[in-house]
Amino acid sequence: MQMTLALARTRDQIFIDGDWVDPGGSNRIEVTSPTTEEIIGSVPSATVPDIDRAVAAARRAFDLGPWPRAVPAERAAVLRRVRDELQARRQDFAQLVTDEMGCPITQSLAIQVGAPLALLDSYLDLVGTFPFRDVRSAPSGNALVTREPIGVVAAVVPWNVPLTVAIQKVAPALLMGCTVILKPAPETSLTTLALVQLFQDAGLPAGVLNVVPAEREASEYLVSHPGVDKVTFTGSTAAGRRIGALCGQNLKRVTLELGGKSAAVILDDADLDTTVESLRLGSLRNSGQICTLKTRILVSDRRHDDVVDRLHALLESMPVGDPRDPVTQIGPMVTRRQRDVVTNYIRSGIEQGARPVIGAGVAPQDRGWFVDPTIFTDVDPDMRIAREEIFGPVLAVIRYSDEDMAIDIANHSDYGLSGGVFTSDLDHGIAVASRIRTGSVEINGNPVGFKAPVGGFKSSGIGREAGHEGMDEYVETKSYGLPAEKVAQLTNDLAAWESVTYS
Repeated sequence: MQMTLALARTRDQIFIDGDWVDPGGSNRIEVTSPTTEEIIGSVPSATVPDIDRAVAAARRAFDLGPWPRAVPAERAAVLRRVRDELQARRQDFAQLVTDEMGCPITQSLAIQVGAPLALLDSYLDLVGTFPFRDVRSAPSGNALVTREPIGVVAAVVPWNVPLTVAIQKVAPALLMGCTVILKPAPETSLTTLALVQLFQDAGLPAGVLNVVPAEREASEYLVSHPGVDKVTFTGSTAAGRRIGALCGQNLKRVTLELGGKSAAVILDDADLDTTVESLRLGSLRNSGQICTLKTRILVSDRRHDDVVDRLHALLESMPVGDPRDPVTQIGPMVTRRQRDVVTNYIRSGIEQGARPVIGAGVAPQDRGWFVDPTIFTDVDPDMRIAREEIFGPVLAVIRYSDEDMAIDIANHSDYGLSGGVFTSDLDHGIAVASRIRTGSVEINGNPVGFKAPVGGFKSSGIGREAGHEGMDEYVETKSYGLPAEKVAQLTNDLAAWESVTYS
């Protein structure tokens, strides 16, 4: 079936129980271009009764519908059709994300759409080797151990990479047999509603995926809803704490992927040409609005000035401007509020004694929520710009005298989401990385890929996403005590094993 509504800029309905339905209220969420400051579209704002309808639909689809009872290959076939259609509409989706949140168009193609496609490929590959069931024998007993879908999932996604995070949550949840209520960020609701059309056109059964754009009150109602078995959230640490508390009241399963203040540790033997070039995307992609970016640049006293000069040249080589222009590498902040947050941090850095070597001025654009990309040096690790997540194109260069000091500074953070080590000695780089308390560390800018789990230490979150570990977040483990002869049959007879399905 051809998509009929996919890239609409104004929508009057929300998606519940396999159909586009009228919302229960008249309030709307306006979508404003961060580039032009003009309203480019709007979507309905779901009400509390709308949330009830969506949860009821997901509950019925899980308790009574075919999706949890389908074999994994059948579920994968639907997601493969979604993947193929997303690939076919790659340019359209990239343009929509750029219009909604200001990501430079070349990066939108690679990050905002390319990453979701790669995620789908990884999950579709991994589901074939996921251990849905295994048998275990011991003198104390014999068991069939199954991993069964956790139930109804509420997925709350952010505005900065709306497609990527939606796929990162929805794909494994669906492949495991769950049903989902997806709550997009208000700023990028158009993109998320376009995505759900792909699932509808791919033949996803009614109620398996529901999408409800909503403001804070309805969102909190969703994550607190007794009909929801699991909440998965990506966003700020402050919001994550609130959601974690709400889930804790009902002992609801929860995954939280939160903020970061990641450090790039540049060792003395690092190749500075490749190191600094890797920071173009590793520290500044999506105009600095990615939680895993390396925004603390740790460099020894011996190489400090050279690195600062190279970073200065790097920023000068990154055009700031209209994200629809393929030349642009740094676009606007997503909202006026986010622009003000970033400029306030720049002001704070100056007030606390850090020295801007580039930037810190007024953005030259006449309109749009742009900031002047900034590099600070003379940064103390206790300054706000070194400890708090800024979410904009602002880098803090911090000196160290030896590696122990570098590791201490890297770990001197409430966060622990990502990090990087740059060195010409990979074994030594791994040793240094092992001492950094983060969920992942990239050596010389090499990404971990989408088959590896990612997530946070400390205040950066709970649980993991991607890989088999990310799929584990959407299952409950259950053990069946069985006679030894039945366990032997299940071990040796694959057909019998496959006949044991969730029902």
